[in-house]
Amino acid sequence: MKTFKNIMGYVVPIVVGLLIALLIKQYWFTLVRVDGTSMDPNLYDTEQVFVMRSESIHRGSVIVFDAFGENPEETSTKNYVKRVIAVAGDKLSAKNGVLKVNGKTIDQSYISKSEQKATNEINNVGNWNNLLELAKRQGWQKNENTIVVPKGKYFVLGDHRSVSNDSRYWGFVDKSKVMGVVKAGFWTNKTQQININDQWQTFFAK
Repeated sequence: MKTFKNIMGYVVPIVVGLLIALLIKQYWFTLVRVDGTSMDPNLYDTEQVFVMRSESIHRGSVIVFDAFGENPEETSTKNYVKRVIAVAGDKLSAKNGVLKVNGKTIDQSYISKSEQKATNEINNVGNWNNLLELAKRQGWQKNENTIVVPKGKYFVLGDHRSVSNDSRYWGFVDKSKVMGVVKAGFWTNKTQQININDQWQTFFAK
């Protein structure tokens, strides 16, 4: 009997600890590793970040979501880390690297001027020609230069615009696919913490 009590004295705390850890992971936060360079220079490949499951999502929030079913190229569960640019009902436009939501210019100081206007062989990032074509096919377009975000959806971009595979190519992210809001850890530098954790608070240019 004494042996049993001694064993249980070890087992019970371990079980309770595991249950608490599972509850925290399920309902509060978890750690996720960034895969790729689409959020450079604010998040780096293999960097660990917190994902807050109950955090409210705003324009400018960085989120983790499952891209399976969103990006047709993904054939199984794949977590993407991107920045929310527009939410349901927002009217979004881009011209020469200037992003506007509902007619207001977005403050993009978290990335370089060159990256705002960056181009690659597939897409003119500053003007989003491919997105306008996608919008026409999907019926998202409000007028010639404006996209309207549907109900229950988010428009997302990577901070490394010239390489990021994001809403410009395959469309919007459904709310049900979002795991949570990313928070840079204490191990990151101050600039990263501001650009990831607090950028949504100063989303629009003054």
